[in-house]
Amino acid sequence: MYLGYNTNGLAELDLFDAVALAAELGYRGVAITIDRHALGPRSKDRLERLDRLAATLEELRMRSVIETGARYLLDPRHKHEPTLVSPSPGDRATRLAFYEYAVDCAAALGSDCVSLWSGRLHEGTGFDEAMTWLVDGLEQLLDYADQRGVVLGFEPEPGMLIDSMFRFEQLLGKIDATRLRLTLDIGHLLCQGELPIAHYVHLWSSRLVNVHLEDMRAGVHEHLMFGQGEIDFPAVFAALAQVDYQGGAYVELSRHSPEGPEAARQAMEFLRPITEQR
Repeated sequence: MYLGYNTNGLAELDLFDAVALAAELGYRGVAITIDRHALGPRSKDRLERLDRLAATLEELRMRSVIETGARYLLDPRHKHEPTLVSPSPGDRATRLAFYEYAVDCAAALGSDCVSLWSGRLHEGTGFDEAMTWLVDGLEQLLDYADQRGVVLGFEPEPGMLIDSMFRFEQLLGKIDATRLRLTLDIGHLLCQGELPIAHYVHLWSSRLVNVHLEDMRAGVHEHLMFGQGEIDFPAVFAALAQVDYQGGAYVELSRHSPEGPEAARQAMEFLRPITEQR
């Protein structure tokens, strides 16, 4: 296992400055959140920047994952929209096309996975109907990713259609489960009352491809600086070591982006002593 940092927590920096800073602080991976300033799909120089980023990651010996949770990238007026569970077929197609672009980026960078989530349930849409749309979109995306040798890591997200490990298990019952891996957000487990966290690390270890880290308080979906919440991080890292998790554990502090360099430093100062005990 290695520590990484999500570029959504360094959004005030140029992407390449963010990667360099993460490496200087001792992070061995970057979770690259595609956004307007970071491999944006409409950017005219996106292919050149993608090639440059691949060379930079190789030079710095940094691993990566691709994250797809930018808030207003596809719709400047509605956060995290559209999604695979949007009522409009055209909107769902827009999200699917974006995910395919993310898969292309991951293939070019040799990233460990593309991380994604379901989207929220819209008023007037039934759960079963939205689940059907989600399964259909994921199956198309899985086929696309398979052709490019890219793994998908699905993240249960509070407030969305698939908001918990319970809902994720329901999703797996409706899809070709062997091809869909898991992005496990440690804080989300606490937020949703899925405890103890170590139990879920062990339970889902065979599907685990990506881990998100932040502190959090029970029942409140707010990403906090480490030490400001209620998570027992020594127990979390002990569980990850016990299951021999070899992927990245990525700090996700997007709301700390205005003080991103200092937040990244503080996070490393908190986490390094814990991981070095393993």
